[in-house]
Amino acid sequence: MKKKTHKKRRVLDRLLDLFTIGILIVSLLGYFGKYNWFLDLFSHFRVQYLQLCLIPFIIALWRRRNKLAIALVLLVCLNYTFVLPLYFGKPSPGKEKPIRAMLMNLNAGNGNTEQVLEAIKLAAPDILLLEEVTPKWAQELKVLDTTFRYRITEPQDGCFGISLLSKYPLEHSEIVEIGTTGVPSIITEAHFPNGVISIIGTHPLPPVGTDYSNQRNTQLAALPGYVEKQKYPVLLIGDLNTTPWSFHFQHLLKESGLKNSMQGFGHQPSWPSEKLFLRIPLDHMLHAEAITIHNRMIGPKVGSDHLPVIVDFSVK
Repeated sequence: MKKKTHKKRRVLDRLLDLFTIGILIVSLLGYFGKYNWFLDLFSHFRVQYLQLCLIPFIIALWRRRNKLAIALVLLVCLNYTFVLPLYFGKPSPGKEKPIRAMLMNLNAGNGNTEQVLEAIKLAAPDILLLEEVTPKWAQELKVLDTTFRYRITEPQDGCFGISLLSKYPLEHSEIVEIGTTGVPSIITEAHFPNGVISIIGTHPLPPVGTDYSNQRNTQLAALPGYVEKQKYPVLLIGDLNTTPWSFHFQHLLKESGLKNSMQGFGHQPSWPSEKLFLRIPLDHMLHAEAITIHNRMIGPKVGSDHLPVIVDFSVK
């Protein structure tokens, strides 16, 4: 009986060792996403790596394997260095009345109009960027015309139609192709009572395979050039199909000078909406220094595989 118990414990110890080594490997692979699209995928799940360390850490303490427990703590720290900064540097807004922006990925195959309209009604945004807008969606959302007097829209069959709706005047609006993907993006100027901003709405391809990943990276790399050309402070909105921990996202921030609206508000994952443990932050609002974020939150489920992102901001 003692031999069987001893054997089971040895098996458990080996599994713990293998599990720890596995998490270490996937954690390190994310550092090399600059060089390969597949390696870049490992950079997106830093929070999940943290969570996966919890159970083996408890087991290691129970088994009195102190060295392994320390190794797991170090592994947590390795990944937490990416996540922790999101909880610091919360902006200090003034007394200006904030403008509310909302990003919603509709999902081209989703037909739950009632949920979408209810979420928009509850959030009451001043500007609303919709992605995956098909001709069918454009028709079903015409009821929003009375709420949002100003709009620029480019519906498409498939997953890359886009619309920007606003309660405030939009000027110099245009549909552009950023990068080489052939998908539409929106550039416009929004005139609010307390200031004017430039809005860029975009939706790069998902990083599925070498070709799509390269095209996504090309589009992300081209965005700083468009930001630089704008006359007013920029608010960049979109499902960027990358997380804050990817090399390509960090490169976008560095080259454009934009800031992540998640800064100070913590980890706010938006996709996939139905799988809580796997959820990662793919949907973003990036902003210029002159734009102050008052609040940032994730909206309710709307029948899409993405959750909406809601940001309150003001212009200095």
